[in-house]
Amino acid sequence: MTGLEMIWPQECKKLFSVADATATVETVKPSQDLQQLSAKPTAQQRTCIITGANSGLGLATAKALAKTGQWHVVMAVRDFSRTEKAVKAAGLSKNSYSLMYLDLASQTSIRQFVEQFRASGRTLDTLVCNAAVYLPTAKEPSYNADGVELSVMTNHLGHFLLANLMLEDLKKGKEKSASSNGAAKPSPRLIIVGSITGNTNTVAGNVPPKADLGQLEGLEAIAKGATEVPMINGGDFDGAKAYKDSKVCNMLTMGEMHRRFHDSTGIAFSSLYPGCIAETGLFRNHYGLFQKLFPLFQKYVTKGYVSEEEAGNRLAQVVSDPALDKSGAYWSWSRDAQSFENTLSDEASDSRKAAKLWDLSEQLVGLR
Repeated sequence: MTGLEMIWPQECKKLFSVADATATVETVKPSQDLQQLSAKPTAQQRTCIITGANSGLGLATAKALAKTGQWHVVMAVRDFSRTEKAVKAAGLSKNSYSLMYLDLASQTSIRQFVEQFRASGRTLDTLVCNAAVYLPTAKEPSYNADGVELSVMTNHLGHFLLANLMLEDLKKGKEKSASSNGAAKPSPRLIIVGSITGNTNTVAGNVPPKADLGQLEGLEAIAKGATEVPMINGGDFDGAKAYKDSKVCNMLTMGEMHRRFHDSTGIAFSSLYPGCIAETGLFRNHYGLFQKLFPLFQKYVTKGYVSEEEAGNRLAQVVSDPALDKSGAYWSWSRDAQSFENTLSDEASDSRKAAKLWDLSEQLVGLR
């Protein structure tokens, strides 16, 4: 056993496997008067919805976009009080953001969110599916009111439903996006935050437990009426693997949306891994030893250390950079722009599995 292995217990290895997770989904419901959008963008601003924008990667991205003055960010969150405090600390100007309530574990909440956004009359330019539930040390699964495991529902099915419902809004945004001089604005974008830990063609993706959707046996069982099936492949619950599996679903969904909709809509579909955010609120309830060692491990061993601010700048670049508008791309950072696009694992790029996942997901969220 090496010195590193002596201070790197198995539970810490599990935490390492979800070190790039993005943002929690909060549990506080807003008062009625906070249901509506709280500010209007200027005529020059474009609108970007970011799920899970109250902390971590989502908040850092909102800050990076807002400071340009060119974007109005709709922060889709569950805890308004916490988000307002975070926004104030980040220094966002009042006309640069709005708050909207969204619970990705609830299909009703997702549909209400879409209805409220449409009632505002706003044009949508970009949707960023960022929020995630991560339960790496959980011994037992947690379920939503429909009996679906929270990682599956929030990270995959919730975003799957939201993305499908908001395709019409992105298409309308494209139709309305001609500027006063007749020049078209950049194509609308739908971005899903993926994960290197779900890609088994990487070192990080081979840290146990590895992502493996099997033949989607768990989702098939749920589609046939079963409840409280904890894993997508029908296996025993493992919180770290549940997160990784959901990220594979995210990346499969991105590829399938590109194949189904890009040519007919002009929307650019992509996913990205913004780097390992080594110091984040993700670890606040976990091992103190891990919280101390992991940033050092990333800085001095893997050289993969990324701050929340830098990760937010990277996601903001995928939102706004004209050079990163390729549909079907998976962006994963290296040192120069020429190497941003990277290759997904065999499973995360399996078009047959993506089509099967799509069919099952449609059934599970009532799109059929």
